[in-house]
Amino acid sequence: MEAVLEQVEQLPALLAVSRSSLVRDWDSATVDRALEWARYFQHLHDRFRTRPRLREALGRRLRRGQARTLLGFSHLGRCTQLLGLALLENRSLPPAACRRLIDSLLQSAEAGPEPRSLLLLARRKAASRLLALLPCGPPRAPEEAEPQVQAEAQLLLSRLREERQEAESVGEGAGQLCWLSGVLEQLPQPRACRVVAAALLLLRLGRGTEQAGSGGRDGDSLDGNQESATGDEYIVGQLLSWLLGNPERFSAFCLILPGSLLASLASHYSQLSRPYLDLLTCWGSHLLYDPLQGQWVKSCLEKAELSWEELRERFSSLCQASVLLREQTQAALKHLRARDGDFEVCGLSVWTDLLMEVEENLRKESEST
Repeated sequence: MEAVLEQVEQLPALLAVSRSSLVRDWDSATVDRALEWARYFQHLHDRFRTRPRLREALGRRLRRGQARTLLGFSHLGRCTQLLGLALLENRSLPPAACRRLIDSLLQSAEAGPEPRSLLLLARRKAASRLLALLPCGPPRAPEEAEPQVQAEAQLLLSRLREERQEAESVGEGAGQLCWLSGVLEQLPQPRACRVVAAALLLLRLGRGTEQAGSGGRDGDSLDGNQESATGDEYIVGQLLSWLLGNPERFSAFCLILPGSLLASLASHYSQLSRPYLDLLTCWGSHLLYDPLQGQWVKSCLEKAELSWEELRERFSSLCQASVLLREQTQAALKHLRARDGDFEVCGLSVWTDLLMEVEENLRKESEST
């Protein structure tokens, strides 16, 4: 048994290598050996899953020495997916080894008892790479993600749902956020922010579809929809916790994404509206009025992230997103104006000028409709 425990202890190292640049030296034979180890770990999971003491011993050995990601016994049963995803997302993997990996995943999935997850894993990655090679199509609305980003967001949501179901089946709920952070931090920050935004948009659209289609379904379908909605609420919580858990990360998220998309997210996810308004307030406080130019300018390039025009567009987008968000935004601007002296003369308070611009735009929109 000690030999088995020592072998299991190597799983974190195998997954770490699969996510590193060391795979640039892998060939097809190396990929085959790695997948053989993954299938062996899955065999151990199936063999010991009904034996609590051995299962706990394997889980303790897996968690030994892990600094970032927490692996548990349930991950043994999904080693092929974990390894396959890490390698498919690793740009250092040579093309020949990547082709061998996709072929192996598809073959093993079709022959195995649970083919869906591995088939989707390989097909989505292949689709995302194909889309990346296609020429750009017609311009998209700011709320629409690029095809590759949307494919990656769908894959991320699929992984999160599978992780949650697997954790619930064996009573393990800890470590989920650690896993999510580890995955997203491997991506360049702009790409990670776009993937998370696309995932939140997909969850928003999924909720609307379920609610619209639930009226004529039977009780079993309603129960299934409720269970699915509960699971998605948990996933939303994980994504928002990752996003809001680090102020610098959230600031980068708000700088990278367009104002209309952020307003759309803030109108649907109330947890985002207040932090986003606070961030805009911080950025607006670093603008100074230049009487020679007759406009607001950045007082310090290191601190003033947005220009006057960009800040005005962000506040206007918030007011156009929903009635509740418009009221919240106007109330925040009025409070800030009062804090500055409640002047109604241009050039004395950035909040006075922003409020006047926002209300003028709303008046024009109301008259045009």
